[in-house]
Amino acid sequence: MEAKKVEDKSPWLGRSIGRLEDKALLLGRGRFIDDLGAPPGTLEAAILRSPHAHARIDRIETARARALPGVTAVLTGKDIEALTAPLLGVLKAAAHSFPIAIDRVLYVGEPVAIALATDRYIAEDALDLIEVVYEALPPVIDPRAALLADAPLLHPGLASNLVSDRSFRYGDPESAFAQAAFRVAIDTRYPRNAATPIETYGVLADYDPGADAYDVLSNFQGPFSLHPVIAKALKVPGNRLRLRSPPDCGGSFGVKEGVFPYIVLIAAAARAAGRTVKWIEDRLEHLAASSCATGRLTHLEAAVTGEGRILALDWDQIEDVGATLRAPEPATLYRMHANMTGAYDIRHLKIRNRVVLTNKMPSGLNRGFGGPQVYFPLERLMQRIARKLGLDPLAVIRRNLIAKEAFPYRTATGGFLDSGDYQGAVAAALEEGGIEELYRRREEARAEGRLYGIGFAAVVEPSVSNMGYITTVLTAEERRRAGQKSGAQATATVAIDPLGALTVKVASVPQGQGHRTVLSQIVADIFGLEPEAVSVRADLDTAKDGWSIASGNYSSRFAPAVAGAAFLAASRLRARLQRIAASQLNVAADEIVFAEGRVSARGNPENALSFSRLAASPHWAPQSLPQGEESALSETVFWTPPQLAPPNDKDEINSSLCYGFIFDICALEVDRVTGELRIDRYVSMHDCGPLLHPAMVAGQVNGGFAHGLGAALFEEQVYDGEGNLLTGTFADYLIPTVKEVPAPMVLHRHTPSPLTPLGAKGVGEGNAMSTPVTIANAAADALGLDEVTLPLQPSTLAPRLYGPERRRKEKTLARGRDAVRE
Repeated sequence: MEAKKVEDKSPWLGRSIGRLEDKALLLGRGRFIDDLGAPPGTLEAAILRSPHAHARIDRIETARARALPGVTAVLTGKDIEALTAPLLGVLKAAAHSFPIAIDRVLYVGEPVAIALATDRYIAEDALDLIEVVYEALPPVIDPRAALLADAPLLHPGLASNLVSDRSFRYGDPESAFAQAAFRVAIDTRYPRNAATPIETYGVLADYDPGADAYDVLSNFQGPFSLHPVIAKALKVPGNRLRLRSPPDCGGSFGVKEGVFPYIVLIAAAARAAGRTVKWIEDRLEHLAASSCATGRLTHLEAAVTGEGRILALDWDQIEDVGATLRAPEPATLYRMHANMTGAYDIRHLKIRNRVVLTNKMPSGLNRGFGGPQVYFPLERLMQRIARKLGLDPLAVIRRNLIAKEAFPYRTATGGFLDSGDYQGAVAAALEEGGIEELYRRREEARAEGRLYGIGFAAVVEPSVSNMGYITTVLTAEERRRAGQKSGAQATATVAIDPLGALTVKVASVPQGQGHRTVLSQIVADIFGLEPEAVSVRADLDTAKDGWSIASGNYSSRFAPAVAGAAFLAASRLRARLQRIAASQLNVAADEIVFAEGRVSARGNPENALSFSRLAASPHWAPQSLPQGEESALSETVFWTPPQLAPPNDKDEINSSLCYGFIFDICALEVDRVTGELRIDRYVSMHDCGPLLHPAMVAGQVNGGFAHGLGAALFEEQVYDGEGNLLTGTFADYLIPTVKEVPAPMVLHRHTPSPLTPLGAKGVGEGNAMSTPVTIANAAADALGLDEVTLPLQPSTLAPRLYGPERRRKEKTLARGRDAVRE
């Protein structure tokens, strides 16, 4: 494999140069989907949504809405059903689903009808004129209740609401538990929460009846494995679905994977109306009916020695995916399968995974998907072990960490942890983060009667997902019948134009991460140019660009895979230009040097020519190319790491290519009166390999920390017993603002990955995984609790601070009676 030596010092890569993306954004010249305009005659869509969590649709009357001036069409589920096929899922046993309700609604906010009009205002007015008659059915909201034999069925075609139940065994966990001095268990609930990007979903769709083809513009983020799912649903071959992304996207954090059912819905509407159709989701729609993280109930038990060494783990996970199992779910449940033992050396393991349907919005990807749900119980368990055995939680963590000399480390479940020095990173974080000072602060605070706690978490951050990990939900026999799936292909093209200018094209769709800047640094280094001399395109057009089903922007794949593919493509093109330059300068190819916009001979700098002249020569004078060089106009790389194989018959799977490491420390105080949590210091140590752009890495860490803080203290999608969404606005669904987010102390260690072209690992999701449980551990330490539930809001902490409400009232009344007697 071609690879850049990590110790090479590059003039641009590794520096925090100004972002090339920012000027247009600061001037208000961003090109987001709602900025791009639409063809004349485009119709705008508005969607009527269910007010019920579970109901049968008896009748839909649309005549009054159709008669409204400006309304072109009103479509119901039956209309869409006639034009589409069910959305394919990972599990064939799961019930068929369409992007709109046909006969039954299964969650509040599910589309029921769609109005198309000359503008959005008229389309919204038309919704008020549609009459829907429902027959309410009993909903099931709690995932444990959904498992009961007499629970209401969401899909009558299924035997139960349990759509998958798989058990796994690695090593000899039974013997480990039998021999263990202690068994320590914990039960946790991880809440469903949202991503809340600034920009909501958007789709602009057109249908060409002559070609029986669709042209769709959407801020879909990928993975493009969903492109065939969309094509199948629209009943066309993949080459008749052109899917394009806008140049700019206002954030995603995973949720814009979930726009794909709406792509199907709006594309079918365009076909029915015979016109281009545009739909931009509003915020209320997004909170109620886009996509959210799965909720998870976990029972986790450990076999432990008297010294706190973990011998085995027994996981029992119940995944609440909402009303239907929508692809790529149950990705959240299986993405972390390779690293279910986290950063710890644990060789024996049992896992039971159950996937359950409830009358809630279908789940999907959310930043760090799978990581928060796994690390919350695992790192809470580490603290529980320490409390039960009378040990220091930090000592328990350090005693179980994988040793430096063990890397590369094969986990019990098949993960291949590529590199790391976990003990060294922890030691550095403790020293640089001032742990002794924090211990003194805790001691002083407690002496004054204040509630001060310190929490820790050590997590592995996977990046570059193996496309085959989701198939671990299938048995080995089912996988053989379905065909093997694996890999994580990244695509990049570097091309030269007739004036010698360079363009980079990657099959990734950034949502603000700065792809253009980093790719320009990489290519500028290789050719000895300024970054401004390199043009980068990161919007994707499936009709024109090189792409694969793994294309897109998810699972922290940009730095390890996409940037690595661009590096390889540029390196190969440079090698071609070296040979052309060698023939023109009459020197050996390995003597050619690219620097400062010139190409010269190493031993004779005067023997040179400009880069632009050399780069343009394949266009203007192809006959001058040396023998064996057919062209040097462009180079495309499809890079697939060989380490990502499909699950084997033992259900062992390396579910990601590379694995970073994070160690977090949180010191906080809980206000005895208000129950408010105030973070005193937060330290986050990261090992993501070389930092390609340190300022952007800092931005990613701080952004992930803000997401993790929101999950810890504010965010939860709450439904009542009837399935009504109680957090459908930002007045009820709380997210942290700048005021609530303290600045973490961010530290770095660097153990490059031997598996990626630039040695880089992912960094964008880590604190979304580590921060919720670190804060929870600190709060538990402050309050002396064995159990804590997210989000840690004052209302949920009040019983721990003051006791039950009834007792407080009784004491208040008693004090009042005593006062009267006196």
